[in-house]
Amino acid sequence: MKISCNLCIEYADSEKAEKILRSINVDDFDFVTSKVQNKRLEAEIKSKSVSSLLHTLDDYLSCLSVAEKIVDKN
Repeated sequence: MKISCNLCIEYADSEKAEKILRSINVDDFDFVTSKVQNKRLEAEIKSKSVSSLLHTLDDYLSCLSVAEKIVDKN
């Protein structure tokens, strides 16, 4: 079974979205495909099982949260 999840997060401007993408892009590997479209960070997360998808999504959102906090401080 193959499962995917599309995640779209809109930021105040494209510069912030790009900074966050550069911060988390390192951890994408084969599980996540991320890009910025205008002010939106778009990610597609793929997995072979629901539990694996949830684990990957949890990790991705944790990394995203840390990146947002760092970008907001600068």
